[in-house]
Amino acid sequence: MVNPWLAMEAGADPVERTRTVRRAHAAFLADGTVAPPVRRVVAESWRRSAHARAAWDGVAPIELDDAALRAHRESHPLARAMPVFRDLLGSFAQDGAHLLAVCDQQGRLLWVEGHRGVRRSAERMNFVVGARWDETHAGTNAPGTALAADHAVQIFAAEHYNRQVQRWTCAAAPLHDPRTGRLLGAVDITGGDHLASPHSLALVQATARAAEAHLAAGAPEPGACLSVLGRDEALLVVDGRRLRLGRRHSEIVLLLARHPAGLTGDQLAVQLYGEREMRPVTLRAELSRLRQLVGGLLHSRPYRLSRPVETDLGTVEERLAAGDPWSALDGYDGPLLPSSEAPGVRRLRDALTGRLRTALLAGGDPGLLGAWSRTPWGEDDLEVWEALVDALPERSPARGAPRATADRLRAAYGLTGGAAQAPAAARVATFRQPPRS
Repeated sequence: MVNPWLAMEAGADPVERTRTVRRAHAAFLADGTVAPPVRRVVAESWRRSAHARAAWDGVAPIELDDAALRAHRESHPLARAMPVFRDLLGSFAQDGAHLLAVCDQQGRLLWVEGHRGVRRSAERMNFVVGARWDETHAGTNAPGTALAADHAVQIFAAEHYNRQVQRWTCAAAPLHDPRTGRLLGAVDITGGDHLASPHSLALVQATARAAEAHLAAGAPEPGACLSVLGRDEALLVVDGRRLRLGRRHSEIVLLLARHPAGLTGDQLAVQLYGEREMRPVTLRAELSRLRQLVGGLLHSRPYRLSRPVETDLGTVEERLAAGDPWSALDGYDGPLLPSSEAPGVRRLRDALTGRLRTALLAGGDPGLLGAWSRTPWGEDDLEVWEALVDALPERSPARGAPRATADRLRAAYGLTGGAAQAPAAARVATFRQPPRS
């Protein structure tokens, strides 16, 4: 069976493949149809890119200036893996006239190294540090598509959504936190058509595995971690096991993690069901099923967790408390258990979103405001769009697009006059959930 993540099968003619895929790309831009020989992974990426209105003939935006880039690099977990990337890919990139690139989980390039002449050529399409190369902003490309699909992938020439990138070929693999499984970013090798071989894809996959092993060697002993941001079903990592919890179990574990001293049955019921009348047996049945999954992690009388459970919610809160909104936003993968209607969860969700938005609005940093406005949960946030317009220089042509968006949202919400906050529901949008783990 042909590996669907490889750009070309052995013996394929790269010139002919470029010609046929370029015709398919033109047809897709014209009428949205995709035909062979376009691979399924590429077709799906083109559709995501088109849905996000990614530019098909522009350059990726630069989101991090020098100061923000420096701070983000220093705090990012992948900084510890850079020696591994350089050892395994550095000479390959330099000697083969390629580029080694490492991005964060939002697709922002944190390191771009390699052949000097190739770097200068790549600068013309903003393949530079600080630029955002996720699919939403740069269309189909190896690091962006590796993040979206959570799988190593090779993108060849005309398979790129953006025409300015179609002279390049790249291979990238996602990177995960070895303790929590959280997506950290991707490692990429970019160059000419000769990278469209099984060797380059295998190389970045092996490099990603080596980097994750390096991070695991320096990580704390396995404990208990709970990921609840941007996902309806929490991911619990306990003693090396990764458990995807159901929605009610996600709520229970989160609430107990926030109350280490424990909750009585009545207290937990109020947090879960509010004032609705609920038979005690209903909650006891949920807790019994949860205990079958997590074993000794769940204790009773009162209901509590047997050990501290770290949460990505707590991580973002700590970064906000430390006055580091860039790092907080980087760790914010979306609203907390967005589909949950449990009163206790809703209070936590609203409190975190409110604190994060307050920090962004108070700072007035156009980079932060722009980053929030480009997320699925921030794209309809009128107050942020208004603040972004105010944060940009008066004569900057970049004010035009935010101002137009703010005017559109104001009209949609039936508001007139100055800055106004959009309805809260508009700030918790439906968005793509993480892949099943």
